[in-house]
Amino acid sequence: MSSNTSFQLALEDLTVSFDGFKAVDGLNLYIEKDELRVIIGPNGAGKTTVLDLICGKTKPTEGSVKFNNRELVGMPEHQIVRAGVGRKFQTPSIYENLTVYENLEVSFPRGRGVFGCLAFTSTPDVTERIRSVADEIYLKEHLEVEGAALSHGQKQWLEIGMLLMQEPQLIMLDEPVAGMSPAEREKTAELLGRISKGRCILIVEHDMEFVSRIAHKVTVLHLGKIIAEGSMEKIQNDPKVIEVYLGH
Repeated sequence: MSSNTSFQLALEDLTVSFDGFKAVDGLNLYIEKDELRVIIGPNGAGKTTVLDLICGKTKPTEGSVKFNNRELVGMPEHQIVRAGVGRKFQTPSIYENLTVYENLEVSFPRGRGVFGCLAFTSTPDVTERIRSVADEIYLKEHLEVEGAALSHGQKQWLEIGMLLMQEPQLIMLDEPVAGMSPAEREKTAELLGRISKGRCILIVEHDMEFVSRIAHKVTVLHLGKIIAEGSMEKIQNDPKVIEVYLGH
């Protein structure tokens, strides 16, 4: 399967052990470009660990993570980001004291962080990129608002926008709609559908209703192994899935 280059992301025989416990166990996962894949499963299934392995936060005990046919295992985290991998964690990590505009600006990949931005002169291409991303994440009217003043949902969107500024080809999100209002979840579903075009998106999520709205394909993990994969409809009727997960 690994010889097939149509997959943007290919995880093969991916395993990680913590003190003898296999958190992820011989995982094979293949995601195509333009695909929005959701990983579900009970607590302790290894869902977040899979994201950690892809972005280099955790090193696998064995196995391979190939993105655009490049091996990511062994690469430092910042190089994985440069290779086009963007990751958002469960709690939004925006700069509360900066405006929406500035948050997006410091995320523009010109080899700077928060300090580099002090010496960074915004050019028309950056301004244009910021405005277009702000429009995409529903914050066009909030460019001058400080991060701290945004609603929880808007903070989540801003963080997605900060990833979009880097134009990643893979975006990984951990429970993106946790704590959002129904209206915000609706808009998030629409946003994710839009930004999955031209890249792939991998999401860990618990909210089944939301998953059924957004997922092109669902992967179910249990004890670090895939027990089912396919459309939400297929997953919901899978006896094994019902037994270990949906039945709880």
